[in-house]
Amino acid sequence: MSDLSPLSRPLLGKNILVTGGAKRVGRGLALALANAGANVAITFRDSVGEAAQVVSAIQALKVTALALQADVRSEKSVINAVASVAKAFGGLDLLVNNAAVFESAHLGEITLDQWDRVFETNTRGPFLMAREALPYLKAAHGRIVNLGSLGGIHAWSTHAHYCASKAALHMLTQTMAKAFAPEVSVNCVAPGFIQIGEGSSESGHFAARTPMGRNGSVQDVAEAVLFFATGPHFVTGQILAVDGGLGL
Repeated sequence: MSDLSPLSRPLLGKNILVTGGAKRVGRGLALALANAGANVAITFRDSVGEAAQVVSAIQALKVTALALQADVRSEKSVINAVASVAKAFGGLDLLVNNAAVFESAHLGEITLDQWDRVFETNTRGPFLMAREALPYLKAAHGRIVNLGSLGGIHAWSTHAHYCASKAALHMLTQTMAKAFAPEVSVNCVAPGFIQIGEGSSESGHFAARTPMGRNGSVQDVAEAVLFFATGPHFVTGQILAVDGGLGL
């Protein structure tokens, strides 16, 4: 992403935390938000090298970057991460709950450990992050953007635990929107099939089924997040599918 002029950096001076921001979609979101002028902190669990690369890329955009090793499943880890970001940045304007687990399994074969592991990250993690960030976001009249999924809107038979966790996150988004108003707006971006890297037979299958004739990109998701980050604060409680019409 290229540098933008100050006039086109709508998030200049804003302080943002992106969970799971070291790679894949999270990396793209962190860079897009930094490119819009924000100071960006990311959390990561195991991706130490990738996190360092993201920090360097953000700093190259002439904004402040921070990477924190954190586990969104752990209450203590979340408390420490949010407090560290708020202290380093002097506050928090936007929380992007991106960290997630994606897993395929036949419903009749899902173990309790599998079920709990997916829900711990995909649903409990955003709840914990939002709860701890809330005082800072209220003070800033800030925002939360959760990363849901088309799978939280349409049932996928081989992803029952994933779909259920994202559907729960969608409902949590709307509940937060009511509970945290009027100071904080809360919305959700729900991507469809997002292609990262080289295509495959599976990616070709989804592209053929998508009315827009292609799979989604990280940039598509980033632009949707940027809309909620920079658009009217009055918009809240919305679930925005970024799927090229795949879910129609």
